[in-house]
Amino acid sequence: MTYYLKMMRDKLLRWYNKNKRDLPWRRRNGAYAVLVSEMMLQQTTVETVLRYYEPFMARFPDVRTLAAADEQEVLACWKGLGYYSRARHLHSIAKVVGEFGGVFPNTHEAWLSLPGVGPYMAGAVLSIAFGQAYPAVDGNVLRVISRVFALREDISRTAARKEVEARVGAMMPHKSAGDFTQALMELGALICRPASPDCTNCPWNEVCVALRDSIVDELPVRKPRIAPRIVPLWAALIKTEDAVLLHYRGNDTLLAKLWGLPVAQKQDGETAESLFNNKYGIALTDGEVVSRAVHVFTHQRWEMDVVSYRVENPIKLNASEWEWVSWESIENKPIPTAFMKILRVVRKQMAERIADE
Repeated sequence: MTYYLKMMRDKLLRWYNKNKRDLPWRRRNGAYAVLVSEMMLQQTTVETVLRYYEPFMARFPDVRTLAAADEQEVLACWKGLGYYSRARHLHSIAKVVGEFGGVFPNTHEAWLSLPGVGPYMAGAVLSIAFGQAYPAVDGNVLRVISRVFALREDISRTAARKEVEARVGAMMPHKSAGDFTQALMELGALICRPASPDCTNCPWNEVCVALRDSIVDELPVRKPRIAPRIVPLWAALIKTEDAVLLHYRGNDTLLAKLWGLPVAQKQDGETAESLFNNKYGIALTDGEVVSRAVHVFTHQRWEMDVVSYRVENPIKLNASEWEWVSWESIENKPIPTAFMKILRVVRKQMAERIADE
């Protein structure tokens, strides 16, 4: 390692030791605690994860407990975090590790073979939990390294990520590898932010090429995001005074293995009732559009007109795909945010109406 890179590394570690946040997953030891936190933190802010991490760890304190849990219970504990494939991957990893006595692997190749684990996750767990010098390159690290070295490659390209991994790997210490990994992430989160970076307080401001050349705001280079495709939907709110009818989404492309309202994509010349009947075999009448809800996924934007149907007695349907869920227990079901925000509004309205009577 050159003196230059060693100096950068040492300055970063000194900064981290003085400025690191007191986060709950940093107070725990072991691969399981790191794995859970890193799964939650993918595409999710620290502030959001702080609300979920400790309750999840209280319910599933170790990998064997998680492995033995029912998937629906795991998804229910994950509710609100989004990107539910992460919860399913975490559960699958626990089952694999459980088959080996609850002992996590300690090699890069073995980690990459686990469900949902890529180079970033493998590097994060191996460096933080096992102290091995494997780089973990997330969005924060891509941004920091692109700016410090003024890299002009589009960071969405594999070549750019590999170059960043190589530069990080060249700086990583064989001791304190975990601190170094977390220090880089922390630098991106607290100082080298996407907008309004705090260059004055950056430990690398004396060596940052982007700062020297006044191009910090131009980096990293990223291809423009494609606007999500608008999907117009009808959403059926089929309810009694005590319960709402939920549909199990099975292997649907989006929100698979979760529970939600029946939805059907709008079609010219077709009523909501005819579409629900064609898709689900449910005969509905006298629906009333009561609200409109929007939920944005990475590539889709659901624009839902919510149609309310009041029935006196629960409709009998296939129990594996449908369930009448009481208003009091909807919080305990693995229902994604796309539908929960609708159900919470309706539940509140019903409670207010009852209170006024």
